[in-house]
Amino acid sequence: MKVQTKSKKVNKAWLNDHVNDPYVKLAQKEGFRARAAYKLKEIDEQLHLIRPGHVVVDLGSTPGAWSQYVRRRLSPTGAAVGQLNGTIIALDLLPMEPVEGVHFIHGDFREEDVLKQLQEAVGGRPVDVVVSDMAPNLSGVDSVDAVRIAHLIELAVDFSVHHLRPEGALVVKLFHGSGYSQLVQLFKDTFKVVKPIKPKASRDKSSETFLVGIGLK
Repeated sequence: MKVQTKSKKVNKAWLNDHVNDPYVKLAQKEGFRARAAYKLKEIDEQLHLIRPGHVVVDLGSTPGAWSQYVRRRLSPTGAAVGQLNGTIIALDLLPMEPVEGVHFIHGDFREEDVLKQLQEAVGGRPVDVVVSDMAPNLSGVDSVDAVRIAHLIELAVDFSVHHLRPEGALVVKLFHGSGYSQLVQLFKDTFKVVKPIKPKASRDKSSETFLVGIGLK
């Protein structure tokens, strides 16, 4: 019974934090599907990555908050609907409610046929920015989870090497812990500029951080 009570307390505490979270309230007010939109917004405002006319690929896109943010950045008026100057291709293992103007591919990025669909959607155009909020289902076993996280990031880097324009950028989510320094090194080996960023919208208690690579070597 104690375990169950503790679990209920944790859930209640999380729910309380979530409901009172200023970014959750802001997301509801501004029409974003998740507070995650503000993580990408902060990174973009700091580094000026996404501009009208760009081709942007959003990996691990569901529920769609990052695609929504990108869509507004590519709109001449910053609107959530209407005219769009650019291309957004989103992909996720989970289904995603449509975002106007976003080409969504439902599938597993690790599978060859899904990757092929993504490449076909890109259609040989150079990609300006790849953003990846992909995260595996965590097992709680650090060594296992580190390998799963690294694999997804390595795939995102590999896709970027083959599809980014030379001065393009890749943004990935990763976690401090086992394997972190090796992933930073992978970025340093691949990109001219590498910046780790912990956005204010990322919860303090979370080991989540973001790594940005700009300009292919």
